[in-house]
Amino acid sequence: MTTPPTPPNPDTDQPHDLVGIGIGPFNLSLAALAHGIPGNPHPLAATFYEQRPAFHWHPGLLIDGASLQVPFLADLVTLADPTSPWTFLNYLRTRDRLFPFYFAERFHIQRAEYDAYCRWVTQQLPGLRFSHQVDAIRWNDERAFFEVDFTQLDSHGEAEALGRAHTRHIALGVGTEPHIPEPLKPLAEAGSVPLIHSADYLHHREQLLNAEHITVIGSGQSGAEIFLDLLRARPAGREKLHWLARTPAFAPMEYSKLGLEHFTPDYTRYFHTLPEPVRDELVPHQWQLHKGIDHDTITAIHEELYRRTLHGGWPDATLTPGVTVRTAGRVATSRVELHLEHTQQGTRSRLTTDAVVLATGYRERPLDQMLDGLSHHLRRDTSGRPRIDDQFRLDLDPTITGNIYVQNAERHTHGVGAPDLGLAAWRSATILNNLTGTTPYPLPQRTAFTTFGLTPHTPKIPAQNPALTPLVQSN
Repeated sequence: MTTPPTPPNPDTDQPHDLVGIGIGPFNLSLAALAHGIPGNPHPLAATFYEQRPAFHWHPGLLIDGASLQVPFLADLVTLADPTSPWTFLNYLRTRDRLFPFYFAERFHIQRAEYDAYCRWVTQQLPGLRFSHQVDAIRWNDERAFFEVDFTQLDSHGEAEALGRAHTRHIALGVGTEPHIPEPLKPLAEAGSVPLIHSADYLHHREQLLNAEHITVIGSGQSGAEIFLDLLRARPAGREKLHWLARTPAFAPMEYSKLGLEHFTPDYTRYFHTLPEPVRDELVPHQWQLHKGIDHDTITAIHEELYRRTLHGGWPDATLTPGVTVRTAGRVATSRVELHLEHTQQGTRSRLTTDAVVLATGYRERPLDQMLDGLSHHLRRDTSGRPRIDDQFRLDLDPTITGNIYVQNAERHTHGVGAPDLGLAAWRSATILNNLTGTTPYPLPQRTAFTTFGLTPHTPKIPAQNPALTPLVQSN
């Protein structure tokens, strides 16, 4: 018989200055910068809650050798405070690995190393509460604080105790969740055939490799890395792999120096000033800024495919872009039939496969359920999404004097840089500067050579019909 959780006890102590909900890289960045704020004689009272038992960053995608797509300087703190004890370089120093890293001459570190660095921070940083599931948020008018109800979980994920925290401000960093396209949801939910999202790839890798034929769906970096990993593990001439993509090509990610300036604070501020319809139209057209494949991975795939032609013949691997999955169903007991349509040709066909990996990306977790107790205070745009100001605060009615900050839930208001690790420290510093009403983290006024819009100004109007000086004096 399960023991019922202990009933909540309202927190009678002094309220928190900040409660963070979710401990992914972005809220971990905020927690690190909030710890020992420069020039602040009184430490910020901050606590962060996470329902998972420990920090893990995309564990199903830590494929051996896979690298981050941002430089190591895009750690939790460096781009806001390079003197912080929580930098990646300090992590290396504590592990006696600075010199090996120096001689490795790597600007882009492996994903597994980034995960290990973040776990190192969580193991030392105070104020982090894992195995704590936040259930509800309310505003207490009488005390002028937010109330955060949570459930403490035991080692099996079962409710152990209930609690409540009071706080002046909240930071939502609940992250994203795997996206499964509608035609494939019934099969994924049934679980009767090997159809998995890329987020769980490593957990099912051995099962996938035992499948006769494997199909990977998705044209981004994860799809490319998984296809390459499967390709390297299959025998030459008997690969039996199919790689499908909705995009018109297996395209490289935009990685030119000026193209990367779309991930600067300058572009984020510019994007925020655009009208809502313009922002909504712009984001889908910028897919190559964040959904393409890095050059090294594309090269590695081509080289592996080419190597398998050296003794004649072609690898049994089919790469087809420009394809959408219309419907899908189960064949016999364990096979999947995909109904495909080629966008440019207007043709349709069927593909039968033994396993499917969906590298179909992630979507922002909806905030409505968590913010249900505040829904009547929340202001929304014409599409029903929360309005978010330039300080990353939800637009709440004036009766609420506290702020709710959001991290990686603002692509519709701040653009493609919202999920980018390179903007994590800057966004965290922006939030803390706003929260404290001071400037503990001075931020650069300019970060890009590109000027993304015309600077508003009042044009000078020339004088009308100015008098002309005659060149020749007449008599």
